[in-house]
This record gives sequence, C-alpha cells and structure tokens, in this order.
Amino acid sequence: MEDFVERLKQRKLVQWALAYAAAAFALIQVLDIVSQRFGWPSALERFAIVAMAVGFFVTLVLAWYHGERGAQKTTSTELLILALLLAIGGVVAWRLVPTPAATQETAAKSALVMGPAAAIPDKSIAVLPLTNESGDKDQQYFSDGLSENLIVTLSQFSGLKVIGRNSSFQFRETKDDSRTIGTKLGVASLLEGSVQRAGDAVRISAELIHAADGSTIWTQHYDRPYKDLFKLQDDIAQSVAGALKAKLLPGDSTAAQTDRPPSGNLDAYTAYLQGNFLDAHNTEADLRQAIEQYTKATHLDPQYALAWAALSQSAGRLASAFLGGAEQQRLEAQSLDASNKALMLEPNLAAAHAARGEVLGFLDFDWSGAEAEFRRALRLAPGNTEATEGLGVQVGARGDPQQAIGLLRQSINSEPMRAAGFMLLSRYLVSVGHIDEADQAIRKAIALAPRSGIFDATLVMIDIQRNDAAAALADAQRALPSPWQDFALAMALQIGGDRASADAALKHLIDKNAEGMAYQIAQVYALRRDPDKAFEWLDRAWANRDTGIQFLLVDRFLLRYRNDPRFAAFCKKVGLLTTTEAKAMP
Repeated sequence: MEDFVERLKQRKLVQWALAYAAAAFALIQVLDIVSQRFGWPSALERFAIVAMAVGFFVTLVLAWYHGERGAQKTTSTELLILALLLAIGGVVAWRLVPTPAATQETAAKSALVMGPAAAIPDKSIAVLPLTNESGDKDQQYFSDGLSENLIVTLSQFSGLKVIGRNSSFQFRETKDDSRTIGTKLGVASLLEGSVQRAGDAVRISAELIHAADGSTIWTQHYDRPYKDLFKLQDDIAQSVAGALKAKLLPGDSTAAQTDRPPSGNLDAYTAYLQGNFLDAHNTEADLRQAIEQYTKATHLDPQYALAWAALSQSAGRLASAFLGGAEQQRLEAQSLDASNKALMLEPNLAAAHAARGEVLGFLDFDWSGAEAEFRRALRLAPGNTEATEGLGVQVGARGDPQQAIGLLRQSINSEPMRAAGFMLLSRYLVSVGHIDEADQAIRKAIALAPRSGIFDATLVMIDIQRNDAAAALADAQRALPSPWQDFALAMALQIGGDRASADAALKHLIDKNAEGMAYQIAQVYALRRDPDKAFEWLDRAWANRDTGIQFLLVDRFLLRYRNDPRFAAFCKKVGLLTTTEAKAMP
C-alpha cells in the first residue's frame, strides 16, 4: 500500500487531478456565461460537462503513463489527443449551436404558427370560471353565466386584453399554479372567485391576482339580493377595471355590447344563461335544449336581441352538424328568422351581426355578405373572437389564405386554448405551403382535443403533402372510429402501394357517408387524379350544401384542376372567384 501511494506521488496524479478539476470548473463557468449571452442550446453545456468528465480519466491515464518515465512535459501524443478533443468539440458545437440564419429561420417558423412573440401586456386578464358553491350542481349555469358576463363587460375596456370563455374555462378545477395559467393564456392577471345563490340572495367572492407570483391585487366579498344582480355585476367589473387602470371604450356602439335583456327581466336572463351553458356542450341533445331556453328567453322578453342572436347560432349549428332533410331546412329557416329579428331589434349588437354572418356564410353560401357582417361585428366589438374567426374563414373562402392566417392568429391570441382555431390555422398554412408550421398547429389542436376526428384527418392530409404513406396510415388508424376516420383512411391509402385496399377504403367511405361527406369524397378522387369523379362529387356537395365547399380555394388537392373549365364553372355556380394565393399539390 505504501508503495502504491509512493508511485501516485511520483507520478503527481493528485496534482494533475486537482489542476484538471479547477480548469474544468472555470471553463464551465465561462461557457455558462457565453451560452446565455449568445442563446446557445443547453445541450452544448451538457455535452461539455460529459466531455470534461471523460477527459478527467484520460488525463489520469496520461499522467500515470508519462510519470512512469518521470516526464511531466507535453508530448506529441498529448498534443494529438488534445487536437482530437478540440476537433470533436468544434464539430459538436457546429451541429448544436444555431447560426444566425438558422435561428432566424426557426423564429420565422414559430411566428407563422403563433404570430410574432410579444411580451405579456400588463393590462391583460383571464376570468377563470367562478366556483359554484351553492351545493346544487344545477346552479352551475349561474356561476358560469356570471363569469361570462365579466368577460363580456371587461372586453369593453380600452387597452385591456381579455381572454375568451373557451380558453379561460379550460382551467376549471385546475391544479396548475397561477404562473402556469398566466403563461398558457398570455395574461398578467387572473380573476377568480366563487358564487353562492340561495333563494333571493347572492354571495360572490372575487379576487384579482398577479399571475406571476399569485399575489393579491384586489379582493372583495359581496352579499346582495338577487334582484340587484345587474348592479352587482357592474360593481365587480368596475372594481377590476379600476385596479388594472383600464377605461371604458368611447362611443355608444360598444356600450350596447351587453348580455342583459333590455327590460331587466331576470327570468329571461336566467333562461339565456342556461341556454349558454347547454350550447357550450355542442351535442345534438344539448343544442336542442339550448334552443328551448333561448326561445323561453325571447318569450319572456321579446326585445332581447342577444337571446335572438344566440338562438340563431344554436339552430344553425344543430342544422348543419346533426340534421338533414326537412328538419334541417326547418332549423335553417329558424336560424335565419332569429338573426333577422336580432338585427331589427339592435342594429349595433355585434353578436347579431356575427350570427347573421354565420347564416350567410355557412347556410346561404353568400360569401361577400357574410364577410361584410363579420367586419361590421368587429367594428362594434373589436375583441369578438367568434367574429374574428368567422371573418378569417370567409376571406379564406374567397381565396385569401394569407389574410385568413393573420385573422386566425388574432383569434388564437384571445382564445389560446381553442382547438378549432389551431385546426383552421393549420389548413390555411398548408394551402400556402408552410407544411411544418401547419403540422405544429394541428398537433396543438390534437393536444387540446385529442378525441376530435377532424383534427386527426387534418394531420393525415399534412402527411400526404409530405408523401409519407406510413405516417398517414398510422395517424389515420390512431383516430377514433367515425366518418372522419373513414375519410382519413381513404386518403392515406391512396398514396400507399396497395391499390386494392385504397379502392376498398374509398368504397367504404362512399357507402357509409355519401350524403354527409360529398366534399371529402371529391378530395379523395382529386388525390387519385380522377377529375371526372372529383367534379361529380363536388356537384353533389353543392346539392347537399356541404360546408366543405368553403375550403375549395385553399384546397391543394382540388386546386390541381383549377385550369379545368369545370373548376371555373363550379366556382361561378357557388358564387366564388377563381383567383387564389393557395398552391396546388404537385
């Protein structure tokens, strides 16, 4: 043992080890500072630490070997090893550290999906769903309704960014802390609290907090008679806006954006809130019940324009998504009548113009009329997310995908947790050839709503743009059984090598979904390079008033035949122009 210790001293291994450790520690500190300054990836620092750990043992071996001859000077062998280590490090750095051009390209790709990165504004807020503490789950509509009222009211304050209902309500009973919620929603402040309604009394606790650290900005408790509900809502909104130093927007038109009945009838207001609660579930049964509640609200207060507008939207969605034949036509007529009534009662109500835009665009295929209505809605309520998204779809339908992308980004800024917004954005990004960014957007939609078949089908169409048959088939097979999976499988198999399976999948799609998916069947035939069948099914889509037609001028599959005379004839028939910025698939 003494002999071994003596040999260690002779070879100066302890000195070598200490010197190496000190040098490595200093190098890590320098690398940490430099990497932060230049934005180098953390993987480079991890690699350096691992490399220096390996180098420690290499150093000890060299020290032992040269100590055998009593030599502690640098030899040609050491120089060679050092040169090799530097060369390897240089290659790794070259691969891992992005060049300025690469960094700009990455930032540009990210900006295409989410828009340019911006700091969270100080005047920004998300109203989280107020907790129902009434001890009665049937009162959930009431607490949700008060939350929505605060969103509507706060949206009318100048310079205040307010997150929409769909995104804020994603955090009901969340376990995320305030910092995480604020980051996900892009806001500096959160309003949370609870509601308890018992008979003719309402108790509300509200707290405004800094999202970054959870500290309280303002808090208040209210005990009021139910008959004073509207005054109570105003008090809370004014207190919150005052704490955030926000002021009401000027002008009379914005003041009209309210969810209250003009008569002040609380029963009509309660029916309207129940309709909203049911409508948000978006199932056939819930939409039918929502229509009943909105109808009740209009009977209790025939001048209630917002209830008429909501009735129009629910009836239109029920007709287009779930019905066919005579009942579909009846609901479409009801939707049209309700939107006309809303506009007659309140010409300056943004929701009434948005409802009218939906009727014109999605039921009547009056593209220019729908665009005008959505633009009018946005002039009255610039932060209206539904109108922004609706306008994006209409300008996309008229062949302007770039403008549609910009509008969808605005919509996502207000509703960053709304999956449908990312799906629409993905479609328009594909149409202008930004495939990678479209892939990012649709994967975000799938993460937010993993059980939606239409999102999986959109991902499959992106796989096809890349000519990746294996990925297309895998993504189609992973989707839940539905008409959208039938479509996704039919599309995916067209680019594979199994023609019999491709034919069988298309036949299955037609046999099961001919009436509801005529437009999608036309897409499959376009992918198969069968224009005769593609135009045949486009005509059937028009006969069925298939809403897929709104994507014709941004559809890379069907745009293969934009120079076919039948394409121009079809566009003329459905009221579309033939000019578009979208690209056709090769």
